[in-house]
Amino acid sequence: MVLAAALTVLGGLACARAEDPADARGTTVVMAVPNVEVLKPDVWDLDFLTFLPLAKLNERGELEGHLARSWEHSSDHRGYTFHLRTDVVWDDGVPVTAHDVKFTLELLGHPDVAEYAGIEATVVDDSTVRIRAAKPGYISDIVYYPRHLLEKLDPADFWEWQFWTNPVGNGPYRFVQYVPETMMEFEANPDYYGVRPRIERVILKFVGEAGLTELLAGNVDIVGDADLGQIPRVAGDPRFRAYVQAFPGARAIQWKVSHPLFADRRVRRALTLALDRRELLRFLKLPLELPITDGVFTERQFRRGEWPEPLPFDPEQSKTLLESAGWVDRDADGIREKDGRPFRFTASVLNGSSMDRIAVYVQAQLRRVGVRMDVQLVERAAMWEKLRTGDFEAWIHIDQAPPDRQQRNHGRGNAAGYDNSEAFDVIDQIEVTANPEEVDSLYRRLTEIYRVDPPFTRLIPLTADWFVHRRIRGLSTPFRAEPDTYMEELWVEES
Repeated sequence: MVLAAALTVLGGLACARAEDPADARGTTVVMAVPNVEVLKPDVWDLDFLTFLPLAKLNERGELEGHLARSWEHSSDHRGYTFHLRTDVVWDDGVPVTAHDVKFTLELLGHPDVAEYAGIEATVVDDSTVRIRAAKPGYISDIVYYPRHLLEKLDPADFWEWQFWTNPVGNGPYRFVQYVPETMMEFEANPDYYGVRPRIERVILKFVGEAGLTELLAGNVDIVGDADLGQIPRVAGDPRFRAYVQAFPGARAIQWKVSHPLFADRRVRRALTLALDRRELLRFLKLPLELPITDGVFTERQFRRGEWPEPLPFDPEQSKTLLESAGWVDRDADGIREKDGRPFRFTASVLNGSSMDRIAVYVQAQLRRVGVRMDVQLVERAAMWEKLRTGDFEAWIHIDQAPPDRQQRNHGRGNAAGYDNSEAFDVIDQIEVTANPEEVDSLYRRLTEIYRVDPPFTRLIPLTADWFVHRRIRGLSTPFRAEPDTYMEELWVEES
């Protein structure tokens, strides 16, 4: 009977007379996902549906306790002592204890799993666990699994365990059923320690890459991991809203700083001033409330809005800087020259990504200040080799914010030829600094260096884009846009 009811929901309730099939689903929400893999570690945040983390980042970048009711950290921010709630049980009624936390961390660090390495856990008592990691900071996306059900399973088979299609969790939703190649169903957990979710039932429908098609047909309510190119197709449909989660990284242009065209920092600054990045958001039909930024940020700085004003869109100042650097259009052909060389370069873009649309926009903007940018689409394997060896003039890509990415892309020995000893020293300090306040301060210093001597130009924020039926409420852009993370706090408003 349950299976028949679920399949009726997935079919859009053909017998219902409602114009929009979603109206007949009531407090059931259907989410399009590519496959059953999404419940496994570090894929999507859908494991939050049925498994609890110790604590989780909220939209303000602050840790909120879930399995843990409180915690303390060591002075080097590598060690944490967590005090667990004593009213949390697994779906089979067994209490959750510190032994489950230790078991999970050891499992994820097992060589056959290799998901999180270098984390040690010590059980103090059933409700207290000490964790120490190789690097400072708490990893907020780890959820915990039942030791009593999994400890005898072989970690070598971890990714193929039947547990992933028949999970026993401790979170806001509990598993109901799995239909191979079709769906997984969850219901609000009556034994959940927190407030009972207002969305009573969640169905994960396996659709491969057909998420947008299923959404427009009325068969699902939520599509995640959407591509920028899909936004225009949804923006005009009154049934749906697009929510965009922003991250500290950015879609950016990496300049080959050692190239003769970009060696002068005035040129790189001028190229940034030539780009109307707010208009780029409109061009891509992204929400205009997304922040336009320059520099780099920690996660909590970004969520708190602690970034300096971005460089403005100022094409006249851009032209002045280019001329001061010797780039002048002497023959009135629309392209600036210096020492007989035209200002013309090639930007590499990953083929099949949304970056090609961004590249077309940047190309048109630079042409207005006398700079010609050609676009080269590169296949993924060739792209990474070009980046590793520095075989590019510029590339439009996703620039991440964490210090290890700064070291690789802009630190000592980087492939772009960026050479700023002051920036290198700050990046080195970030990697060995534990105190979050001090790390924030170092990021601010690095941002000011980059504003004067930019190795890259940030275009628009790195985002995760979601299409959601309008009846589902509780989401917002840019820091509370992910239904998989916030499902237990959402609700349905009937039309």
